[in-house]
Amino acid sequence: MSVALLLLLGLGFVEAEGRCLFNRTQEYCVCYHLSQETISSIIQCLGASTVEFRGGELERYVAFPIGDLDPSTIEMLGSLVIRRIILGDLLVPEILLARVLKFLSYTQVRELVFESCVFKGSGNWEEMANQDLPVLSLRFHNVTSAPLMGREQDFFLLSGWLGNLQELAVTASQVTSLPCGIGKVFSALHSLDMAQNSLGDESLVSTFCSGAFPQLQVLSLRRNRLRSYHSVCVSVQRLHDLQHLDLSQNKLMADPSSSCQWPASLRIFNLSDTGLDEVLEPLPPSLEVLDMSCNHLHAVDISLRSLKKIFLSQNMLRAAPSIRNYPMLDTLHLDNNWMTELPWDEVKGLQDVSAAGNPYDCSCSGAGGLQALAAVGNLGQGWPQNYTCHSPPDYQGKLVEEVPVSVLWCNSAVVIAPICVALALLAVAGA
Repeated sequence: MSVALLLLLGLGFVEAEGRCLFNRTQEYCVCYHLSQETISSIIQCLGASTVEFRGGELERYVAFPIGDLDPSTIEMLGSLVIRRIILGDLLVPEILLARVLKFLSYTQVRELVFESCVFKGSGNWEEMANQDLPVLSLRFHNVTSAPLMGREQDFFLLSGWLGNLQELAVTASQVTSLPCGIGKVFSALHSLDMAQNSLGDESLVSTFCSGAFPQLQVLSLRRNRLRSYHSVCVSVQRLHDLQHLDLSQNKLMADPSSSCQWPASLRIFNLSDTGLDEVLEPLPPSLEVLDMSCNHLHAVDISLRSLKKIFLSQNMLRAAPSIRNYPMLDTLHLDNNWMTELPWDEVKGLQDVSAAGNPYDCSCSGAGGLQALAAVGNLGQGWPQNYTCHSPPDYQGKLVEEVPVSVLWCNSAVVIAPICVALALLAVAGA
């Protein structure tokens, strides 16, 4: 069997009679609506690093037996280059999934992705007890399944594999909670993406209970149903290794009396589009990246000596924050605020400055400072098209780049003072 498969791979077919298409350049193979009649075309996909199955009739294969394989077949499976498998638009019987996972244990597949799938029934997960799988990244997007509550035993039976998993994503799948016991199974997980679900403040407390996700470093809770800034802080306090937290697109309400301490390990904090009208403290003392864009901030008056990047676009700021409060800062984004000028003498030392879409006062200091920043390459994308003058009236609507800035016009004192001195000296000499 293995010899025949390898011979067929060597023929170099790009498209077979079935519905599998192999892009040799990208090492990507896609199979559409497989059936018993076209399943033989899968053979050409064995030379791809990524294989995608889109649509099909998996229920027909529920009784498909996957027993003990002979040594030559196991050797062949271990030699395949397939590292990523994507299954999309499928009705997936869990009883079949349990058998397929056992089959994958003989391969070197590192990533398994389910997109727009519906999981049906229940699997015999006892077959997977203490079974190791090479899959380190597991992703579900827009999937439907039975509620996770009460299924802790199934996850426990899979702990031999899930305990080594490094990346897990369950996005846009209407998840309302993750039971505490399930989180404890993922003992080595580094990244968890739960974006676009229905997680609320109360369910978050049980999700991140004591002992759950002990090595988690990256957590995305973007676009859920979180409301309390304080409750979220309390929920993630136990994640002592957390470095990157994304709470964007949740409508958070501040509690001024809150003194909750975020994990001290936190380095990247995304609070964009959360409805906040102030930067709430205390913040993690070692924070390096803070994204507060798309909020209702009128001022930013915080001091973080470790901060390297701050994103404040689409707020209501009338002035840039004092750079002196951030000695390590190299990136500052202030697009689409209410600022009339940029303190170029402060920001000129930064590597990346972006401040397009503000109502600039194109007097000498306003226009001259922006032109000076652009000249040294510090202004990011948007220059010069999105930098326009709001005042004075003569320059309203004009590009800042086109405003004439000269020493004689902007700094008349520089010219008048020497003239006055010269006239005074002449007067003295004449006397």
